[in-house]
Amino acid sequence: MNQTDSVKTVYVQNGKLLADAAGQEIGQRIDGQGKWLMPALVDLCARLREPGQQQHGTLKTEGQAARAAGFLHVILPPDTKPVQDSGALLRGLREKAFNDGGIYLHIIGAQTKGLEGNQPANMASLKQGGCIAVSNVRAAFADDDVLLRTLEYAASLGLKVFFYPEEHSLAKDGYVHDGFTASRQGLTGIPAIAETVALAKQLLMVEATGVQAHFSLLSCGASVELIKAAKAKGLPVTADVAMHQLHLTDETIDGFNSLAHVRPPLRSEADCQLLRQGVANGVIDAICSHHEPLSASAKLAPFAETEAGISSVDTFMALAAALVHQDLLTPLQLATRISQNPAQIAGIERQWQDIGGWVLVDPELEWTVSNDQFQSQGKNTPFLGAKVKGKTQQLFV
Repeated sequence: MNQTDSVKTVYVQNGKLLADAAGQEIGQRIDGQGKWLMPALVDLCARLREPGQQQHGTLKTEGQAARAAGFLHVILPPDTKPVQDSGALLRGLREKAFNDGGIYLHIIGAQTKGLEGNQPANMASLKQGGCIAVSNVRAAFADDDVLLRTLEYAASLGLKVFFYPEEHSLAKDGYVHDGFTASRQGLTGIPAIAETVALAKQLLMVEATGVQAHFSLLSCGASVELIKAAKAKGLPVTADVAMHQLHLTDETIDGFNSLAHVRPPLRSEADCQLLRQGVANGVIDAICSHHEPLSASAKLAPFAETEAGISSVDTFMALAAALVHQDLLTPLQLATRISQNPAQIAGIERQWQDIGGWVLVDPELEWTVSNDQFQSQGKNTPFLGAKVKGKTQQLFV
């Protein structure tokens, strides 16, 4: 089966999914009435907290949580501790993720040494070590010349660059969306233009250098229009959005709700609707979890002092199923955006196909989001107490 579909019966033998070729039961028989079967999921952005922040999570806890949600392949940004700027360290980290968490880890290398923005990292070594792309994440560059030189370097090596657009001179010390809710609560905002100005500049540099580029974690409606225009010009760009940005707005921070403190921040209702349209019409190619588990203490300080992040793999499939229930996507379109497209963007499509794997989903299963339902070590989610519908039943590999 090469696509997501509704299935009635699933046959499994020795952990391998088998087709019902002759109408006979082969191996273990699982009732699939009303369920979805889709290829193994690929997450384009998840922070598993190891190395360097094991108080929030480990490759074992977060890898197992990702796998339970249906993610077999996970892409890790380079802002770990230490920073992923050495190709020699990548293999060991990938092996530990597989041995401890049962996932295939794909690592984005640092674009500049130490993510300090002053000089290019050794991208040749990173590529030799197996990194799938490079990025400076949200760390600032010393100046635009450094950015341009790193893009030229990446282009010469055939390395893709992941952008997380944010103009630091506009974002300043903000931590929530610059809107009515922030103003009413006296919280320092990050204007939407902080994302779009950075995005527009980065797109111009992509055009000038020809580097393959992916724009991750978009949060603004205007960003969708910029990506649409770039694609119309034929630029080699793709984009993704975090699942929670398609369901939550800045009103969720009302009452100083630190569980909704995330970066990029939750934006306005208008932004949310435009992001949803971008996913529906394919301008936004993929949906990621943006999983960021945190310990309980990280969310207990006054809002401005809490750490940004949402633990999101455990609720991912319920929110994904909601997009189908709300008629935004068909099940097949959903699978494309959380499985096939992310694999293509990460440059791992051949490996994804060779390893295989299938996810069985019950889109109608109702459950309540609670701490005891979470596999992740982090319980930091604004969906606590919410009644949701849809859950991954099993991952077959």
